[in-house]
Amino acid sequence: NVPLNAAERADLVADLMNEILGLGPIENLVADDTINDILVNGCNQVYIETQGVLKESAVRFRDNDHLMQIIDKIVSRVGRRIDEASPIVDARLDDGSRVNAIIPPLSLNGPVLSIRKFGRQAIGCTDLIANGTLISEMLDFLKAAVVAKLNILISGGTGAGKTTLLNALSGFIPNGERIITIEDSAELRLAQPHVVSLEGRPANVEGAGEVRLTDLVKNSLRMRPDRIIVGEARGQEAIDMLQAMNTGHPGSMSTIHANTPKDALSRVEVMVGMSAAGFSERATRALIAGAVDLVVQLTRLPDGKRRVVSVSELVAVDEEAIRICEIFCFEQTSIDEQGRVLGRFKGGGRPPACLNHIHTFGIDLPAGLFEISRETQ
Repeated sequence: NVPLNAAERADLVADLMNEILGLGPIENLVADDTINDILVNGCNQVYIETQGVLKESAVRFRDNDHLMQIIDKIVSRVGRRIDEASPIVDARLDDGSRVNAIIPPLSLNGPVLSIRKFGRQAIGCTDLIANGTLISEMLDFLKAAVVAKLNILISGGTGAGKTTLLNALSGFIPNGERIITIEDSAELRLAQPHVVSLEGRPANVEGAGEVRLTDLVKNSLRMRPDRIIVGEARGQEAIDMLQAMNTGHPGSMSTIHANTPKDALSRVEVMVGMSAAGFSERATRALIAGAVDLVVQLTRLPDGKRRVVSVSELVAVDEEAIRICEIFCFEQTSIDEQGRVLGRFKGGGRPPACLNHIHTFGIDLPAGLFEISRETQ
């Protein structure tokens, strides 16, 4: 009996439908392709990120119980749970968008929900070039490296675009190969016809039934893979991944959180040390150098743009560390009045050692490819 005009009635119906079938107040944010991140800090504070800029949204929840209902709806869809016994959960939306939730008593602000959105259309290599993430010469080399089955580690900070680049590079894998992807929460979207996706599982209420990534990596070796793609190496699975790369599964790829290529290799070294393998430091470095061929470093710059700032090759192991040689890099020169980072992509000046291996696959790269210097903004 409440008098409503047509617009108000349409809004009410939409809100009710979102509440029943969707994600309540944040359904419209999830549907907005211009939004990259949705960050809910309790019922009264919702932030969104668009074009690398974080700003507060007008969206609100009724109360914390309302927010908990939405979180329960998200995590239950993928067979996860969240309660006082398990107050942290990783999940995903139907489109593969990454979800993390943490609730009291660990969170003092009430339930906190973080959604890293994936676009409905996967970002391809042409989009990466158009966005200035990298240039065509770098992409040509990385394409050749993927086809030639070099093992690639993609490194970067949170939100740098590691998974996006991994998805794009995986598009160069020939269709005739069997690919096995291993992730904590399935995010990769590969276009090849022969892809087997494996996903880890947390422990149940009784604390049993957990399936770790290291278990999935070990099992994948019995599944006759041509390539193994680990969504993110963050623990003991690193040793199994390296051994797979070293024992007949070339062309594997993974991502890792690190700020520089050297930091990425140091993190892998630490993760190998977390396992029960008991390798010496020198043996660990030799294992890493023998397994990983290239490290691609991504960075999110102050203006919000993502750049491939380094493509490096592992060349040798000495007493102190693994030596790497930079094949391409991004050199920042200045920041303009609009806050945009200016710089240029540069080649390392000499062909990498892996070029001979690439030639054995019948791939010929231009002679001046590694001497380029191109301004960008």
